[in-house]
Amino acid sequence: MYSQLYFDYNATTPCAPEVLQAMLPYFREHFGNPSSSHHPYGWLAKSAVEEARSEIANVLDSSPDSLVFTSGATESINTVLKGVIRKGRGNRNHILTSKAEHKAVLDTCAYLETEGAEVTYLDVGPQGLVRMEDFRQALKPETALVAIMYANNETGVIQPLEEIAALSAGNGSLLFSDTTQALGKVPLHPVLELVDYACFSGHKVYAPKGIGLVYTNLNKGAPMLPSLIQGGGQQKGQRGGTINTPLIVGLARAISLASENLPAEQGRLQGLRDRLDAGLSQIQLAVSNNQSVNRLPNTSHFSFPFVDGANLLNALSRKIAVSNGSACNSASVEPSHVLRAMGVEKSLAYASLRLSIGRYTAEEDIDKAVNIISEAVSREREGNILWERSQ
Repeated sequence: MYSQLYFDYNATTPCAPEVLQAMLPYFREHFGNPSSSHHPYGWLAKSAVEEARSEIANVLDSSPDSLVFTSGATESINTVLKGVIRKGRGNRNHILTSKAEHKAVLDTCAYLETEGAEVTYLDVGPQGLVRMEDFRQALKPETALVAIMYANNETGVIQPLEEIAALSAGNGSLLFSDTTQALGKVPLHPVLELVDYACFSGHKVYAPKGIGLVYTNLNKGAPMLPSLIQGGGQQKGQRGGTINTPLIVGLARAISLASENLPAEQGRLQGLRDRLDAGLSQIQLAVSNNQSVNRLPNTSHFSFPFVDGANLLNALSRKIAVSNGSACNSASVEPSHVLRAMGVEKSLAYASLRLSIGRYTAEEDIDKAVNIISEAVSREREGNILWERSQ
């Protein structure tokens, strides 16, 4: 096991022991294909999938028919965005989104532009929130889909979806929200009632990588979408390909555990996060990028002026696992697109850290992390002539 402290739960989470135990029988004893309808191996696998679907639907207070299993949130996002545009809704060919969305949304929108879709990318305010006046002005009769995430994966900032949903519905536009980071951290029932579509990813909630969901709000009359993946007609034609029984069972167990523990875990995480914020705020000139707004209980985001961000991450890497943005965009040498959309100056965006805590974070880990980061920032500033002149 690594000796590092782990502060990157928004990138991924370890598979919970209870989840692993739930999955193991379906790798060996009950390994059948759920689509094999002529023998007990298939029957048992199909029963496990349907039980998992019902278990998740019960937690989300939805119909089992509202759920389509995918390989993760990226596939789910592609399914929704491409499905709405390709399904066609009269003359509607416009997507309204924000510049602070996850790259899976932004890259899919860019791809759809090559197919003739029109996309409007909204700026966000300094706190990362969509400016409602800009949103109103950008809505138009051709807007088929609004894609605004609920909780940002980098800053944890929670968007005001109530007003966004009302305006979208009034315009006859469907609303999709990337709710990947919110699952297991904040209650989702109010959000799922507002949106037409949402998505989830198992590995953000202590389930394995490679499993996710598309949620369709059938109560709102949201249309079922065409399958992104053809072949075999599985999941009632909504997603082709052999159904991944063990991962689906694991996802259901993880979501149930998250729901059972949510009230206590939300409060525990928020207390630890506030302790982390308080400690990092003591670093000279430290800038919080999310403290003043409603956000996830597990996410802190700070910038440190007069520090080279790459050097800081390298210095921290042996002692603490953190990031400076989305793990899905780690190959980029550019600063966080989320911070840039918020108007954060480029050099400050480079010198930023996202710290996200989780189920296995302890109070002593918080204090250790604050000390490690404080010392690393101090060392990085030594010899920086601009820092010396600022004193």
